Amino acid sequence: MIKGLFKTAANGSGAQSSTRSSLNDHERRLADLCNAPVQNAIDSLDASLDGLRSKEAEKRLDQYGPNELTHLKRLGFLADMFNRLKSPLVVQLLIIALVSAIIGELKSTVIVSAMIVLSVGLSYILDRRSTSTVDSLGKRVQSRTFVLRDGAETEVRISEIVPGDIVLLQAGSIIPADLRLLAAKDFFVSQSALTGESMPVEKKVDTCATDVQSVMDLPNVCFFGTSVTSGTARGVVVNTGTSTLFGALSERLNEKREETSFDKGVRSFTWLMIRFMLVMVMAVFFIVGLTKGNWLEALLFGLSIAVGLTPEMLPMIVTVNLAKGALTMAGKKVIVKRLPSIQNFGAIDILCTDKTGTLTQDRVVMERHVDILGNSSEDVLSYAYLNSYFQTGLRNLLDRAVLEHADLNVERDCRLVDELPFDFQRRRMSVVVDFEGDHVLICKGAAEEIYQCCTHYQIDEEVYPLIDMIRSDLFEEVEKLNRDGFRVLGIAYREFPRAKKEFTVADEEKLILLGYIAFYDPPKVSAMEAIELMAKAGVQVKVLTGDNGLVTEKVCRDVGLAVGRMVTGSDLAQLPPDDFSKTVQDANVFVKLSPAQKEQIVMALRASGHVVGFMGDGINDAPALKAADVGISVDTAVDVAKEAADIVLLEKNLLVLEEGILEGRKVFANIVKYIRMGASSNFGNMFSVVGASYLLPFLPMLPVQILTNNLLYDFSQTGIPTDRVDEELVDKPLKWNIDNIKRFMVWVGPISSIFDYATFALMWFFFHCSDYLNPATTAVQKESLASLFQTGWFVESLLTQTLIVHIIRTRRIPFFESRASIHMTMTTLLIMAIGAWLPYSPFAADLGMVPLPPIYWAWIGLFLATYAVLTHMVKSWFFNRYGGD
Repeated sequence: MIKGLFKTAANGSGAQSSTRSSLNDHERRLADLCNAPVQNAIDSLDASLDGLRSKEAEKRLDQYGPNELTHLKRLGFLADMFNRLKSPLVVQLLIIALVSAIIGELKSTVIVSAMIVLSVGLSYILDRRSTSTVDSLGKRVQSRTFVLRDGAETEVRISEIVPGDIVLLQAGSIIPADLRLLAAKDFFVSQSALTGESMPVEKKVDTCATDVQSVMDLPNVCFFGTSVTSGTARGVVVNTGTSTLFGALSERLNEKREETSFDKGVRSFTWLMIRFMLVMVMAVFFIVGLTKGNWLEALLFGLSIAVGLTPEMLPMIVTVNLAKGALTMAGKKVIVKRLPSIQNFGAIDILCTDKTGTLTQDRVVMERHVDILGNSSEDVLSYAYLNSYFQTGLRNLLDRAVLEHADLNVERDCRLVDELPFDFQRRRMSVVVDFEGDHVLICKGAAEEIYQCCTHYQIDEEVYPLIDMIRSDLFEEVEKLNRDGFRVLGIAYREFPRAKKEFTVADEEKLILLGYIAFYDPPKVSAMEAIELMAKAGVQVKVLTGDNGLVTEKVCRDVGLAVGRMVTGSDLAQLPPDDFSKTVQDANVFVKLSPAQKEQIVMALRASGHVVGFMGDGINDAPALKAADVGISVDTAVDVAKEAADIVLLEKNLLVLEEGILEGRKVFANIVKYIRMGASSNFGNMFSVVGASYLLPFLPMLPVQILTNNLLYDFSQTGIPTDRVDEELVDKPLKWNIDNIKRFMVWVGPISSIFDYATFALMWFFFHCSDYLNPATTAVQKESLASLFQTGWFVESLLTQTLIVHIIRTRRIPFFESRASIHMTMTTLLIMAIGAWLPYSPFAADLGMVPLPPIYWAWIGLFLATYAVLTHMVKSWFFNRYGGD
């Protein structure tokens, strides 16, 4: 950084004591240092204008801890366990286990406890494993900042910032801590993260001479979490981590994010099942109690039914699917910063993206440097070089292309006097240099904006008035270059006397147009393929750019994106709200947009019911990234863009993005498999349990058998997160639709009851369990007949429930046109084998089971085959009529 660039801090009087009473200790310290002279503030922090020594910084890092917020820290084991155990489904199981223990049913207590351990423990282990892996990859996208260490500029992670560090800031930087400004130039900061105000606030070094009501009113303080929109500055860090203003807010609010539609849908389904379970348990309890006369038995049976009807594996299935999805996406160069965003990622139906680096190669080459006649000009190249060389703001690709094109020894010939940084309203920037005895303002920016500031033009050494006719000719030449895909910047200048030291935007007038420079950013070969894949996946691509229409149209044409309708930012600004909403849906290319307009477009699309992803990497993209359902950035993006994003790509490539979207859909599809299966299975069990409880003279299944059945069934579902997903399930955006799930439950659920009642009839009539009612039957024989009936239904219930997921998991013909993953298949076969083995096992007596006759297996084989065919037919009819959404 150039020290002469910065203004010197002025001494100021302190704020009045009346302000101090409302501040906490950290805020009071910040206010005191911001109202003290610069050197006094530095001395108070035991710091230096040349920065801290590395060893001292390490010592302070140990003393103050990492510069992180509470909500960014991972929960400890106990806190994590508590968070998982407070799920309504798990709380329900805990209550059932406690009641079972109180009434002395230790077997039930052990089995229900095993279910809790399976659900909570497995989700914890797999979640931590995958999250740790993703976090290790995510370190690549951690925000960093420049500080002075050992007297030199050093880039460090924001988490390593300590009090006393001297921080260097420029456009696009995240403010890494609460700090006091030491120097600033045209420095504007967006404080929307703290205040909600969208307009940037100018920050100055001067102390506040008047009383202020809060530290927010101090003009020379910058707060952790805010971002730089324009200008340059340096400051000394006062507070870090939870001691910052933003840190204190995060501790109180813990920054709860808005629920996604998927979160709301899962919660709605959970409570639907709980209400359904409560009604069923009460009904079964009274039916069994009144018909059998044993109320303790009725209570145990009712509690077991409650466990059987509870989708207790839902939290595990959701968590493991999201964690596995994040891990898989990380292998595809997609880092998921927030797990819940995976579902939204798969639900995207509109992708808004910038142009540079996404549709183009992000490899800009300066092709021309010409005067207004189109002749090559060394003066234009020299002035463009001086502008790019001396600017201290965020250098973009165009600046780097200029600097790579020429190598001039500018430090010997001139020095920087002042700078007017770039902003998105002016769309230009200027530097003032001391050059050959004069102060020369060199302005570079979009051709249209440069022309508006010019009153003359120069050819060779002659200067002429810039009349309207010549201005029109110049625009035609620029448009011709734009149509050929060139990005054109105008170069203009104005000379001032050396006595003038301070410059403002008002000085960017009466300029002399020198010429222009033209750049070319070749389109990406992969972009055409990616756009075709996006269209095939049901994702509409909209281009949102600050560039002009001609260049954008050429790039879109090169990558195969048909420009249906192009709208400029100025056109949008004149539209009433209703027309605005319709326009942003109809058009697919938007040019010359301001950052606020990008945000407005995203919000309008979301308000129209679309799930919107926004991909960007610049300062001007941050508002839209926050406004989108899924903000997508890249690891080379500016800090503020990476912080605003939900997902960060390690490669700025639409093909990578398309793979991530498909992976998000696979995660969603596997979660919905479990939900559909659990809902339909539970709904079918309702008819079976109620009917059997009323019709039979004994319990249709013992409580311990119901619990064992459910435990084995739960274990069989652990393979769902690894399951394959058919291509047609992810060929379009997937959205949560609980009404469709309810309809599926009503149509498919009762099929299982048909085969339950068929099993009841088989056991009652074919295997003569009806002899239970024969007066000649002894008590021992009755117990044996009841056990035979219960064992027969246990095996049939477990096998059909385990089989159903293979039918529901695909719309194709199961086992033939679509096969489950190896892990899921093996898990299913293992559980079915255990279920068939239990009646013959050493545990049979403890579970109240007896061996089944060999002919039983022929009947059950027939039932399973018929059940699979009938369920597939009804499922196919359902999807043809209602669709799969």
